[in-house]
Amino acid sequence: MLAALPSQSPPRGQLLGRMEPRWLQLSCSSSYASGFRVPQLSHTQEAPGHKVVRTFLCCSQKHDRIPYAPKSRFPQNVDLPPLLPKNKKKPFPVPIKQILREGRKNKKLAQMGIEKRLEPPKNGILVPELVPVACGVLDSWKLVIKGVAQLLHVIPVYGCRFCSEIHVAESGHNIQDCYGTGSGNRRSFHTWVRGSINDVLIPIDSYHLYDPFGRRVKHETRFEYDRIPAIVELCIQAGVEIPEYPSRRRTQPIRMIGKKVFDRGGFVEEPKPCRSVDSSSLVDLDTHGASSRYPPPLPSDVPEIAQQTLNAYEAVRSGVRKLMAKYSVKACGYCSEVHVGPWGHNAKLCGEFKHQWRDGKHGWQDATLDEVLPPNYVWHVKDPKGPPLVNSLKRYYGKAPAVVEICIQAGAKIPVKYKPMMRLDIVVPEGGEARFVA
Repeated sequence: MLAALPSQSPPRGQLLGRMEPRWLQLSCSSSYASGFRVPQLSHTQEAPGHKVVRTFLCCSQKHDRIPYAPKSRFPQNVDLPPLLPKNKKKPFPVPIKQILREGRKNKKLAQMGIEKRLEPPKNGILVPELVPVACGVLDSWKLVIKGVAQLLHVIPVYGCRFCSEIHVAESGHNIQDCYGTGSGNRRSFHTWVRGSINDVLIPIDSYHLYDPFGRRVKHETRFEYDRIPAIVELCIQAGVEIPEYPSRRRTQPIRMIGKKVFDRGGFVEEPKPCRSVDSSSLVDLDTHGASSRYPPPLPSDVPEIAQQTLNAYEAVRSGVRKLMAKYSVKACGYCSEVHVGPWGHNAKLCGEFKHQWRDGKHGWQDATLDEVLPPNYVWHVKDPKGPPLVNSLKRYYGKAPAVVEICIQAGAKIPVKYKPMMRLDIVVPEGGEARFVA
């Protein structure tokens, strides 16, 4: 702190003279009261030695901070992920610089003849800790199929005839967001028909491989492999035993130099699976015909079934996320094709953007959770029996995954993490109030 000592005391009505600064040693770690007195000596011309005491204002070193409330983990509303354009490739889940860095590192090791170090399950060995997780995912997946099939008898679901849009309510909405065939003639209005379980749980199939590290699926041999749900194939490779879909369990790890496998333990012929017509394990894992297999539930059991289905759906997503963190799942960067295994297949089935340049081959990259288990977002309806949603108020409406929306309308408790995207705290204006809202 700087204290000023005047050299002389001027007469009344005159300006101050020269001031002599003097530094006072004050601690910055302690606080001081405001308005404390600092004695200062001033020698005047009339009366030398006369002492004048002046008062200086000193602010406290410690400020009273306003306690800020911690930010909520879930905000009031969030926007859904933007729709990716179909005339471009999907973005890589892993940064491209990291992919190139790993490629240069593996290439350098291959040129030096050094074997690549592989950890389970990249070397073909199962991870024992993930076997119970895979079994739990498969059991929860059965509950999801059963629950959704039962709830569709009670909760109406409509799907557009020309696009993939679905709506969970007593009637379809009037939002103009259809981009299917002939949407220009219909002014982007949807043409609603009764939906099915495949509209809610979008089927994502993959080739079943007895040995994921064996021969790759070629375009000429693609009919020799079965197509099963990608979730089921992921659980089988993670350790689930299904007699109808056998899988090779390695005891010796594979060895690689660069991208070449030089020791895979030889090629093994796939055993003939023992399949029966009345196999219930395969029927429960497929959504085809699920609505006809399960009868309508009792009205008193609907809320309980909805809550069990919602819990099973969250368990499936959590388990699949854990499995994908270890086991390789590839997805095409242009279409919805998914392949479970270290490398993608060579079937020329891609018909999306510039497939002529790639001769119909897929552009494989690491898959994301939403590509293996699509959430299929739908508009959230606060009153399913009320008036349909209108296009002018669509910015006030929220969205939720189709399974979540069906379970909520059936009586399940709303999960906290879905509340921001459903926009439950936003009041939808009525009548002509929308034009007065900023």
